[in-house]
Amino acid sequence: MTKLYPIFTTRAECRDCYKCVRRCPVKAIRIENGVASVLPDRCVACGQCVRVCPTHAKRVRDDSLRFVELCSDAEPLYVSLAPSWRGVLTEWSTSALVAALKSLGVAEVSETALGAQEVSAAVAEDLADAKDGVFISSACPVVVDYICKYHPNEAQRVTKIASPALTHCALLRKLFGENIKIAFIGPCAAKKNEADRRPDLLDVALTFDELQRLFEEKGVSPNNFSDAKETFVPENAMEGALYPVEGGMLETIRRCGVDDRPLLQSTSGLQILGQSLEHLRSLGADRPVFIEALACPGGCVNGPCATRKSWLTASTGVLKHAELRPTEKRVPTTRVPVDFYAEPIDSDDVDAKAIQEALLRVGKTSPSDELNCGGCGYDSCREFAKALARGDAETSQCVSYMRYVATQKANNLLRYMPAGVVIVNEKLEIVESNEAFARIFGSEILELYRLTSGLAGADVRTILPCASLFEAALQHGREINRDSLRVDDLLLDLTFFTIERGKSVGAIVRDVTATELDREQIARRADEVISRNVAVVQEIASKLGEHLADTQILLESIAQCYRPKTTPVASNGEEEKS
Repeated sequence: MTKLYPIFTTRAECRDCYKCVRRCPVKAIRIENGVASVLPDRCVACGQCVRVCPTHAKRVRDDSLRFVELCSDAEPLYVSLAPSWRGVLTEWSTSALVAALKSLGVAEVSETALGAQEVSAAVAEDLADAKDGVFISSACPVVVDYICKYHPNEAQRVTKIASPALTHCALLRKLFGENIKIAFIGPCAAKKNEADRRPDLLDVALTFDELQRLFEEKGVSPNNFSDAKETFVPENAMEGALYPVEGGMLETIRRCGVDDRPLLQSTSGLQILGQSLEHLRSLGADRPVFIEALACPGGCVNGPCATRKSWLTASTGVLKHAELRPTEKRVPTTRVPVDFYAEPIDSDDVDAKAIQEALLRVGKTSPSDELNCGGCGYDSCREFAKALARGDAETSQCVSYMRYVATQKANNLLRYMPAGVVIVNEKLEIVESNEAFARIFGSEILELYRLTSGLAGADVRTILPCASLFEAALQHGREINRDSLRVDDLLLDLTFFTIERGKSVGAIVRDVTATELDREQIARRADEVISRNVAVVQEIASKLGEHLADTQILLESIAQCYRPKTTPVASNGEEEKS
């Protein structure tokens, strides 16, 4: 089954801040539709994006369910506990922590620092036989991936020794059987890559954060194990416990009896390491140079998956509990040889024409337009243009360009609106207005508008005397409408809207004077027509009243002429003879 890459994005939580792009040392992030997605083939799992993401959209794969399954398997589960636990799980004692893990179903707990001691002994052995050259430690999986992908020419300089975690796994299998299961617990997301790549040695890797969540879910706390008497197996680590602090590996190598000929140096942080790798050619010309390289500034105690109070507190916790053996030559009992190969990232080199076209897309027409502000997440406009050309970035990442676009839209909208628009500050000074606003108030204001920048700085009350409405909109932050406000000879319809409460407010002004005059004229003409019609009706009614009786008599006589004559009937029933 294909596993999810150790670091991923929850799309619904991503908020277009580009903070992850800014902090990613290898820019292994693609912005698509505003969402920052991790590119696994370019990522080195340093976890910086997880640490800085303000919405926790960047996450580390949770393998706690796999851990719980292994706890209930028939084969015993052993835990390889990273030595940085002393600086992170500060509320736990050794016996309580081992007992707590056993309560989850773990068979035994051992310190990864035992593997670190084996690695130091192996490195010391190799340095004693080396004539010259530069050697880089393989202890940090992030550093190894970074070199193999982004500095492939230096891959052959990485020591051909497995990391302390994998060496420790090999040691545990040799001591307790090949069939045991092993879970690593530490502050590093990249250890999950090691588990995915070497399932023959390491079954699952958990972070300290995952362990603490698991303890909370199971109701496990140090108070439950105050009387525990558990210990690490097969023994407590010694100087290997210094590994999570910068320079700690070098100290363990010195205690393995290395003479003064090899030059031992340390560096932490991928940015500094990247700069150092550019100048390796001048090193190691006459003596071996060994570089302890760590991805996290200050060492593993500053890992991305360890909730802690401070790096200084964590380092102090590690140093305070480390027990050091006397310096003597030591022969490694467990060595896991490994070859690291160059795996160069397809650079997708972008030609100059494509870069120029990409720059034009964000309004960069000349070198002076290239602000290199870093708002997009890239160090320079040209680096951003390369990402844009590759399809790894979007124009919306360029803050200056988006501001320009927004300004242009606002200016065009303001300029071509048929209604007058004015924007004022809390002092009721005009910040901006359009020509339609100035035109409403006559030629003098219009001329002033053309001489100034949109009447900027003028007191709006001298033009539009309705200060109370502006002040109400500023204070209450809601829209206010006022119809047919008379200003001198003008009738105005006004709509006030808040831009920033207490700071700025705008008004849309419509001149309805002509419309109102038209309405008055129509109303006056209607009144005149009605009056004339009423007079005519009254006259008709009057005339009809005067001649009503004569007309009725005339009509009755005419009607009588057309009525048939009737024959009188005698009392005896016979018709009378006329």
